[in-house]
Amino acid sequence: MDDPSIHDHHITRPASQRANPHDSYAGSYDPAPGGALRARIGQAVDDTRHDKPLAPSLTNYVTINLVANAQLAVGGSAAMSYIPEELRTMMTLSHAGYVNMGTLQRHSPGDIAEVAKDFHDASYRWVLDPVAAGIGETRNTTLRSLRATPPTVVRANASEVLALCDLWELGAGITGTPDGVESNDDVDSAAGAATLLARFLSQASPDGRAAVAVSGEVDLVTDGTHTYRLAGGSPMMTRITGAGCSLGGVLACYLAVSDPLTAALTASLIYNRASERAEAICYGPGTFQSAFLDALWSIDTDAVASSPITLI
Repeated sequence: MDDPSIHDHHITRPASQRANPHDSYAGSYDPAPGGALRARIGQAVDDTRHDKPLAPSLTNYVTINLVANAQLAVGGSAAMSYIPEELRTMMTLSHAGYVNMGTLQRHSPGDIAEVAKDFHDASYRWVLDPVAAGIGETRNTTLRSLRATPPTVVRANASEVLALCDLWELGAGITGTPDGVESNDDVDSAAGAATLLARFLSQASPDGRAAVAVSGEVDLVTDGTHTYRLAGGSPMMTRITGAGCSLGGVLACYLAVSDPLTAALTASLIYNRASERAEAICYGPGTFQSAFLDALWSIDTDAVASSPITLI
């Protein structure tokens, strides 16, 4: 059912020496739509700009620059590495990280598996972008291995969500039609798979909280119990490289200061609003990307928190 009310660069101290911001949600987490949800979204925007949380990333080298710049633009801090030992150290300085499966290299499968295990063993929150899930045995084998050490949040397109559900054997008969890094499936067709995936991630999460964010013409975000559609966003996002990759990195920044559902909603909403503003003043993909980063930087909290959200 729908609720009409929802339509209305620095690190100060190591994480081990300060309170974990996730603790503030213990006992008060309310995923229902309306004022409480919007307050959490606004708080995530403000806290990220104030706290400048570090969200270290092992990410696609084709899009790494946009990932880092987008993290900085929303107020977070960026640190990019392909070395598991470095990411292990960065865990002590942060509360959430990001792993992106794009552009695998020969050493990538082992490194990704090692980083995922380190994150899992430390109960460290992290975001996975299973880029091109379903394409190639190396990629699929790597993704299958992550079932034992799953992330807190998955950010993907519809085909990738369907493929990951299939690879992790979460639902009989769930299959997608991946085509490289683009989606051949619409978001609604992946809604059931996203719900199953979110429930699986929640069961594996130390605090029982997780989320899945599915990007498309109308985004979908779910924690396995509550599912939301987020309208809007610019089609120009499909004309630049790294829109989805950078969204995952930004989501990790918000995950460092909020619960998984709030982080996924906040990242998706700020991307929709910022891309709309950028499209209105750009002349093409090049100026769009610059205008988009400026919009991420300058957009006010209320514009994000008051965005259209539909509970389904």
